[in-house]
Amino acid sequence: MFVRKNFTFKGVMTFSGGHLIWLIAWATLVPLFIEFLHSKKIYAFEVPWLPVSLVGTAVAFYVGFKNNSSYDRLWEARKIWGAIVNSSRMWGASVRGFVTNQFRDEEASEETITGVHKRLVYRHIAWLYSLRSQLLIPTQWEHINQGRLVRRKTKSSFKSYGIGLYGDDVTAYELPRCLPKEEVDRLINSQNTATQIIDQQAQDLKEFRKQNLIDDFRHMELQGILNDFYTHQGKAERIKKFPLPRQYGSMSLVFVGLFIFLLPFGLVTEFHDLSEWGAWLSIPFTVIVGWVFLMMELIGDYSENPFEGLGNDIPMLSLCRTIEIDLLEMLGEKDLPEPIKPVKDVLM
Repeated sequence: MFVRKNFTFKGVMTFSGGHLIWLIAWATLVPLFIEFLHSKKIYAFEVPWLPVSLVGTAVAFYVGFKNNSSYDRLWEARKIWGAIVNSSRMWGASVRGFVTNQFRDEEASEETITGVHKRLVYRHIAWLYSLRSQLLIPTQWEHINQGRLVRRKTKSSFKSYGIGLYGDDVTAYELPRCLPKEEVDRLINSQNTATQIIDQQAQDLKEFRKQNLIDDFRHMELQGILNDFYTHQGKAERIKKFPLPRQYGSMSLVFVGLFIFLLPFGLVTEFHDLSEWGAWLSIPFTVIVGWVFLMMELIGDYSENPFEGLGNDIPMLSLCRTIEIDLLEMLGEKDLPEPIKPVKDVLM
């Protein structure tokens, strides 16, 4: 997530700079070609502005719809992680408040009660990092798996931000720290580690009920919070595993490309009527209009997958660390990890 209020000029050029090269080349090539034909008294390639403007209007509506849908996916993903933050704090407070000696005939030691609190809280921290890691696994339609140029640009972005990406050392470090070795060994080969961690939490609650560390009501309340975690996880997985329908995601790029292809032909005709040198004035306007449409397409394209690990995406690592700090403070621990800080204006 970019945390700078406004993009710098360099940032904007980095985002779209590669496309400007071919856009300027095309905007220059068409006037050259048409002027050459005019010198030969050939006027076959003059295109009236009206059909070009109609295509541009239709494309603007279509790209606007795609961007709106992409933003909905991004905002829903942020709301899901906001709900995870709230439910996690509720889990920590409920574990400490509900798991007590109140219902036992023979009191357990304070050390035993504290151990249960830590066990449930630390396993939840492991769930957070496992979920984050699973959501960062690249899918077929994400940029890291696209053509050579897009893939190279994506990998370059990953290296620039450094931390918070799929395959980094953060998750590999957190799981063994939060879970017993035998539990890590058992869960590591699961198809969905995060799901199995929640299931283990539920099994522990059942055992604690048998030991009268909680009563039926508190058992149901704690299980209800675990069910909320499953709901949040399922919603996040739905966004991750079901892309924006490709007829919208792909055809939008085709339509923008078609409009940019036609744009200089229409503008050259319009500007040529202004003066003898009017055709050359069409070059900067072609670049500006084409660049605006291209940027709208890119913004939607890079917003539709909010768990991709790019600079526009949900800062899952930062949220995981924030929750971890809150939960550890509830346990009374003093040795707390540092909050995640932005790298090059990007919070991961």
